[in-house]
Amino acid sequence: MIEANAVYVIVAREFKKFVRERSRLVSTIARPLVWLFLVGGGMSRLVPTGRGVSYMQFIFPGILGMTILFSSIFSSISIIWDKEFGFMKEILVAPISRFSVVIGKAMSGMLLSTIQSVIILAFFPLLGLRIGPLEIIGIVFVCAVLAFALSSFGIVLASFYESYESFSVIMNFIVMPMFFLSGAMYPVKVMPPVLQYCTKVNPLTFGIDALKHLIFPLEKGPMSPDFPFVIDLLVIVAASVFFVTIGGKAFERKG
Repeated sequence: MIEANAVYVIVAREFKKFVRERSRLVSTIARPLVWLFLVGGGMSRLVPTGRGVSYMQFIFPGILGMTILFSSIFSSISIIWDKEFGFMKEILVAPISRFSVVIGKAMSGMLLSTIQSVIILAFFPLLGLRIGPLEIIGIVFVCAVLAFALSSFGIVLASFYESYESFSVIMNFIVMPMFFLSGAMYPVKVMPPVLQYCTKVNPLTFGIDALKHLIFPLEKGPMSPDFPFVIDLLVIVAASVFFVTIGGKAFERKG
């Protein structure tokens, strides 16, 4: 019961912070919309697509993945602030498991990222996509699972840094490569073999691929999903377990 209350308090605290920082919501939503309508619209005549699928429609799952990636990983920056202001020390001396702290932080990132991805998802009619109610439920579920995995990954990274400046530098070398090596902007199957290997160790790749299964269930050819849907889900869940375990061990080392 104590562990559950600790998780709830952490999630509630992060949610209240998010609600009070409206500029954070606006900036997070503006970024994927710029990529979708400006970059996607500009490249739509340069990149060939599959039957009846425009380039803007193709990158829509990737834009959802971008929203989740930036929101989930950067939500872990709160750990850096908590360290600098001493709040993290108060959490670590509390009689709760370190894994509860990691799960609470990951669930808060999952909640915030899922909310933002749902807002972006609401733009699908403007792209001419037809997505049924069951598919929408499936998309929200995949977004939540992927957000939990990426939030856990961000927590693992944040646990090793003490200053905001150093963490932000690391993010610049991780976030954008993860995005471009995920099949968000172009199919994995058309990448060079070396880059294809890199995509297969990127959890975002499997999240975006799962979204493609739900958004383009009948699409065939180079723009179709690259992996079976079940494999996508298993990899995301396995990544979540792995990162939560590593994050819990990292916090135990600091406790």
